[in-house]
Amino acid sequence: LIMGVVNVTPDSFSDGGQHTDHRAAITHALRLREEGADILDIGGESTRPGAGAVSPEEELRRVMPVIEGLSGLGIPVSVDTRRPEVMSRAVAAGVAMINDVQGFRDPRSFEVAAASPCGLCIMHMLGDPRTMQVAPGYTDVVAEVESFLVSRRDAFLSQGVARERLLIDPGFGFGKTLDHNLALMRALPRLAAHQMVLVGISRKSMIGALMAAAGACSDVVARDAPGPSDRLSGSLAGAIWAFSHGATVLRVHDVGDTVAALRVWRALES
Repeated sequence: LIMGVVNVTPDSFSDGGQHTDHRAAITHALRLREEGADILDIGGESTRPGAGAVSPEEELRRVMPVIEGLSGLGIPVSVDTRRPEVMSRAVAAGVAMINDVQGFRDPRSFEVAAASPCGLCIMHMLGDPRTMQVAPGYTDVVAEVESFLVSRRDAFLSQGVARERLLIDPGFGFGKTLDHNLALMRALPRLAAHQMVLVGISRKSMIGALMAAAGACSDVVARDAPGPSDRLSGSLAGAIWAFSHGATVLRVHDVGDTVAALRVWRALES
C-alpha cells in the first residue's frame, strides 16, 4: 500500500509551508489519491529533527478542516499525531488510521487508540523531535527497536485489538544515525516476521547521504548530499528495496513516481 504524505505545517523538512491553507492541502491530497495513494496521512505538527512542539489546539486548527474536507469521499485518511486530543477528534471525524510517532507511549493516546475502530501505526522514536538527533546511541539498535515495537503491539493485543489493525514502523531518522537506519533497513524481514511494517524513508537525509556516498548525484550537487527535493531517485530505490524485503506500507511524498516504479518492478518480477 502507498501512503501519501500531506503536511499541513509551516516547517516540515521537505514540504513545509506548501499546504498550510486547508484548501491547498485538500487539493494536494486529492492529487495524491489520483496518482495512486491508498491512504492519505494528514499531519499538523512537524517532527523533523530539531522541531519544536505545537499545542493541541493549533494542531487541531491545522488538520481538522482537511480531515473533514476529505471525509465522505471514500478516501482512507490517517492522522499523523502524538496528541490524544487530536486523535479523539480525528476518530470522531472518521479517520481510518492513527499514526503515532511516539508509539502510543502516552497512556491517554493508548486508551483512545485501543478504543477506536482505526488501524494503528506504532512507530519507534528515541527521545523527542527537538533532541532525537543529538548523539543517538544504542547497544543493539535492531534488538532495541524490535523489542519496543513488539511490546507495544502486545499491549494492544492484550486489550483485544485485532492484530490486522496494527502496523509497526522502525522510525527511520527518528533518533538514529545513518548506520542505525541501514541496520534497521536490513532487518526488515526480521521485523516483518512479527507484524506488518510501514517504512517511511521518502526524501529523508539518509537517502541524501547514500546518494552522495554512491556518487548518484549530478556534478552540480555531487560535493554535498542533495536536498529533499533532489532525492527522488534515491527515494524510489529505497522504496522498491523496502517493499521487496517485507514492507507492507510505504509512506511517500512522490506518490505517482513510486506507484510507477513499483509497477515496473512487479512486471519484471512476474
